[in-house]
Amino acid sequence: MIANDQELQGTQERIAFFYRLLAQMRVTATTPEEYRLFSDSYLAELERMHAEVLTYLKRHVSEPVPAEAA
Repeated sequence: MIANDQELQGTQERIAFFYRLLAQMRVTATTPEEYRLFSDSYLAELERMHAEVLTYLKRHVSEPVPAEAA
């Protein structure tokens, strides 16, 4: 879970990296099956990271960080 703006920035950079990686995989994979095989775990990680970003951004800066993020 994202606990501060520095972690938010790191997560956003990682998301951008994964998007670039997936875009390249779409071009270099020789078959749709190969692309799905390689992309599924990256797509799942993107979904997880997006959920963390949204959870963090829903919380006002004055609200305490949940215990699991601290």
